[in-house]
Amino acid sequence: MQHEFKITRAFRRNGVLLAVFLSLFSFTVAADVNSARGVMENQANPLIVISSSEGDIYLELYAQDAPRNVANILALINGGLEIVDPASGQIFSPQYYDGMRFHRVIPGLLIQTGSPRHSVFGDPQQSLADEINARGLALDRMPLILEDGSFNPVLPISNRSDLEELVLVPLYRRMNLESNNNIAANEHDIAARLQALTVMQVYENLGYRYTEQFSTRPFGPGTVALANSGPNTNGPEFFINVSNESQWLNGRYTVIGRVVEGMEVVDQINQTAIDTLGPSTQGTVIYRIRQL
Repeated sequence: MQHEFKITRAFRRNGVLLAVFLSLFSFTVAADVNSARGVMENQANPLIVISSSEGDIYLELYAQDAPRNVANILALINGGLEIVDPASGQIFSPQYYDGMRFHRVIPGLLIQTGSPRHSVFGDPQQSLADEINARGLALDRMPLILEDGSFNPVLPISNRSDLEELVLVPLYRRMNLESNNNIAANEHDIAARLQALTVMQVYENLGYRYTEQFSTRPFGPGTVALANSGPNTNGPEFFINVSNESQWLNGRYTVIGRVVEGMEVVDQINQTAIDTLGPSTQGTVIYRIRQL
């Protein structure tokens, strides 16, 4: 009986210590959530937390700015989408991001996750359209060529190849110029059009189509946006921007939210460059993403 009493007393003592520990842990978690909510732009917006091997990152999602794409991301987080295994035909409704990694890290620019290449479930759906308000970003008032003859720095043009890919080839295609002779014969018209082009029109020549139905926030440190392979190719993959000089991302990527707590964790992850195409053991592990 005495032995049993000692065990019971020890259990009670340890139980009290455990209860105290759990209450402190719960208080810390609650404090993080409360501090995240305290700096949200709109308390009605969805708040999600990325629990990673480097720490927690809290994101406020702009549901009113990009409703279809935010709804898609939340469905992937909450297991609300059905994914068919192409090999077995089995249907899953997984928490899509759990167990993935930040597979792409460019120091000074971004951290990225969610690629179907790095998921055991593959690509969960067809691509969604962009939700970008170019006029709200003033891209329609930014000229391609500035008064001093230089190209607008918001465009990622650093060499002749960039100029051809981003501006010239799409413009020639729009003008139905299919040969060097056609281009030479229309050089004055081409020059006039180049002088008149805005940044918005440059991107429209690439195939981007914009809306004025929603607002769009400009890029800055902590901006969360969807990765893509061109116009209207949004899916589960997203990135977090860390750069102060990222104006060239405006108009090309759908912004879905921002970091409200845990930017120091993002900066820590951003220290080590990673750029892999296939499955990799590199990169910070995402234990879970959940909506709070």
